[in-house]
Amino acid sequence: MEAYYNCLHCKNKRVRIMTTDGKRHEGVIVDVDRNNVYLKTKGNGKMKTSAFYPGGAGNYYGGYFGYGSEILTLSLFTLLAIALI
Repeated sequence: MEAYYNCLHCKNKRVRIMTTDGKRHEGVIVDVDRNNVYLKTKGNGKMKTSAFYPGGAGNYYGGYFGYGSEILTLSLFTLLAIALI
């Protein structure tokens, strides 16, 4: 629950997020729900999700293609640290 409130506090701000698997992501938090944080990053326009799926489901969600940025969906369960940048 603490990760949820930290992300709400940082909504619409540029952040760096580190996940429990050691990955780092930078971008602007565009939305937060009770399970996920949605991070707008510079990317290739695909919408991606980052979570643990037993059975190895792919890490691309849907097939949405945007213009110049990427919305990365991170599970709040996997967040290790969040910092304003």
